[in-house]
Amino acid sequence: MTQIWQPVIWQPNQQLDKGKYTITGILGGGGFGSTYTAKDKSGKTFAIKTLNTQQQTNKTIAEFTSLQVSFVNEALRLARCHHPHIVQVYEVVEHQGLMGMVMEYIQGQNLAEFVEDNGPMSHQQALKIMEQIGAALTLVHSQELLHRDIKPQNIMLRRSDSSAVLIDFGLARQFAYGQTGTMTNSRTECYAPIEQYKRQGKFGPYTDVYALAATLYNLRTGKSPIPANFRDELKLPLPEPKQHNPQIPDWENAAILKGLELEAANRPQSVAEWLKLLGPFTTFTFNIVKVNAQGKEISRSQGQAKQIITDLGNGITLEMVYIPGGTFMMGSPAGEGYDDEKPQHQVTIKPFLMGKYPVTQAQWRQVASFPKLQIDLDPNPSYFKGENLPVECVSWYDCIEFCARLSQKTEKNYRLPSEAEWEYAARAGTTTAFHIGETLTTDLANYDGNYTYGSGAKGVYREKTTPVGHFQHANAFGLYDIHGNVWEWCLDDWHDSYTGAPTNGLAWLNENDNDYHFERNWIHWLKEIFTHKNNKLLRGGFWFDGPRACRSAHRYYLDPGYRYLIIGFRIGISLPRT
Repeated sequence: MTQIWQPVIWQPNQQLDKGKYTITGILGGGGFGSTYTAKDKSGKTFAIKTLNTQQQTNKTIAEFTSLQVSFVNEALRLARCHHPHIVQVYEVVEHQGLMGMVMEYIQGQNLAEFVEDNGPMSHQQALKIMEQIGAALTLVHSQELLHRDIKPQNIMLRRSDSSAVLIDFGLARQFAYGQTGTMTNSRTECYAPIEQYKRQGKFGPYTDVYALAATLYNLRTGKSPIPANFRDELKLPLPEPKQHNPQIPDWENAAILKGLELEAANRPQSVAEWLKLLGPFTTFTFNIVKVNAQGKEISRSQGQAKQIITDLGNGITLEMVYIPGGTFMMGSPAGEGYDDEKPQHQVTIKPFLMGKYPVTQAQWRQVASFPKLQIDLDPNPSYFKGENLPVECVSWYDCIEFCARLSQKTEKNYRLPSEAEWEYAARAGTTTAFHIGETLTTDLANYDGNYTYGSGAKGVYREKTTPVGHFQHANAFGLYDIHGNVWEWCLDDWHDSYTGAPTNGLAWLNENDNDYHFERNWIHWLKEIFTHKNNKLLRGGFWFDGPRACRSAHRYYLDPGYRYLIIGFRIGISLPRT
């Protein structure tokens, strides 16, 4: 006769392992396990996890024994995962035939409780947690284990230092890539990927990627994503996270959605791969200055933006600032500017990265040492010499070669910005002639101060370039030296008005050749680029012209082969389009 296992529930004050531990309470349970609190003889508190009554019910003794063997084996494997962001497993104990996993007891609150109390997290808070838990999961996966129940309730924030700790490995399972899983009834709605709903689901690290992305969705919105089975069976679209929280940047929105792809093959195949989509961004602060009509400073505030810092070698770095997407009116309004700045028209810009400063001579020399692709680059072309001065005397062709070499070296898509991107980034949400206000002052920009704009006063004429960032203020996006210093090349061909201009933010090239190819593998387009003979766009003004040429809307053009001591550039990077 087949013997049926009788479920066991431990009670407070019950002693385990010959009195080594005493049960003090029940922490809670999930779809697979129950967790108790216990103290040892010294009074130290531990958490002890067992199979819950659901897993113990309607099992023969043989079936339950087999299940416990798997449970113990996973506990032993997990015990080898020593990591500051993984709950520590100490040993396995047995009482009344029921095995318990003795673990570290973590004082603090879980992420679900944190969001309930405080609302959605900031990007920086959430990213820190994703990086910590991502590092923990990378170790878990290296041991050929999957967690399979990542959710806000299973990530604790230590009370002592607010660091994140992954707990509740009750569903943890050993895996091989493509292994068909069992226990399909063990999952958490909203956080489980579609393979956990299928009887023959195939599991891998991408299974935990989905749950981690779903957790980030919750941390940033306060909402849980639609369960995967509803999305699959009812064809329900997943609301984008930024619909719930408009402050979520496009690149983070895209990363979350990529991790929540229904089909496992369409997700990043590892946690590390997914974390890269979140971007190695850091936050920096800067001064934002506003002036009145006479050019007198009326306010100075502090802004904050995201940047990626790339090491070019020899101690030289490149800082690229995240420019959020948006819509703006391009060109000059009535009463300002020239005919070639009209008609004013609405343009929508996708998110991209742009150089915090114009390219410096030190950066130019370093990139010029990278392997040649099409043309030679003079490593020291500038008339005014200085490591931190903007490079000048560079042609449009030189800048294209620079971007191509840098792209090949870094495996990122560096390029010149389109004219629309440049003006959008320069304005940074402003509609005035300059991002500082209706006029310009030589206290805040390098131009010929013998000339004025609007009601502004005359200033100094420095007769040379100034080091990038010299004026110690930026626009609201975090970009420095937008007005004056050196002209900046753009990718576009010159057109003498905006009639027929694209409204999607892409470069306006000859014969309306403004598709995405310069954003995708444009390095393969290089030979064609070097056949371009049309005049090319310049923006931003320069050190020996007046302030009118430094306006956000002002446009100029030159032959793409022209070099002179007033011409430099800054670069952009395409971000994946969503």
